[in-house]
Order: sequence, then C-alpha cells, then structure tokens
Amino acid sequence: MRLHHVGIAVEDLEAAKARYLLLGCRVVAEGEVPAQGVRVALLGGEGEALLELLAPLGPETPVGRFLAKRGPGLHHLAFAVEDVARELSRFKEQGAKLIDELPRPGFGGHKVAFLHPSFGLGVLWELVEV
Repeated sequence: MRLHHVGIAVEDLEAAKARYLLLGCRVVAEGEVPAQGVRVALLGGEGEALLELLAPLGPETPVGRFLAKRGPGLHHLAFAVEDVARELSRFKEQGAKLIDELPRPGFGGHKVAFLHPSFGLGVLWELVEV
C-alpha cells in the first residue's frame, strides 16, 4: 500500500484551495460526492500523494459533523490498494473495526471503504482502489 491522499476537512473550499495552491501544487480534479455530502478539490503534483480538500454540503453530513465537533483539519489518510474488497476482508480478519463492510463509490469513480479511527490510532483510514 502507498499513501494516495490526505483528506483535510475545510469550511470554505475556495479559501482552502487558494491557501494550498501557495505550495505550488495544482488542482487535479474538483466535484461533489452527493452520497457522502461533500464538495472535493484534489490537489497535487506529478506522481505525488494528493491533498483532498473536503467541504460539507450541509451541517448534517459526515464532514459537516466532523467540522462542528473538531473544526478544520486532518480528516483521514487514504491508502491506494489494488482490491478494496480483498483488503477489507484482510483488515477484518486482523480485528479492524470497519465503517464499510463493502466498497462504495468515491470521488473520481474510485471504489473506497473506510476503517474506524480506533483502528488507525485515532485517524480515519480510507482504502482507495486504483
């Protein structure tokens, strides 16, 4: 597995993009994932791990609740895998608490699944099929 992206919860996507673009990265993709209630901006450079800025579509979405409880900041680490379903089974066998028992559609059409932060030592983990 390799680091695919770092998810960062933000209140204002445009303001966050402007700040992170100061690092010299570029916008790779933008869009919404209505099923997860977020607007997304994916930032990065060639061959590097990406930054995924996440702004909630409303206060009752997962990212909206996260922001209300913790404020802006690190939301999750995402790891690239070849087969999300296989990795979910492997993690479950190792005692991981899963948020998703099965892969679901994520940003950019990738299959994704989340592992509970208790397994990630306080950090939400996302598996991204690439």
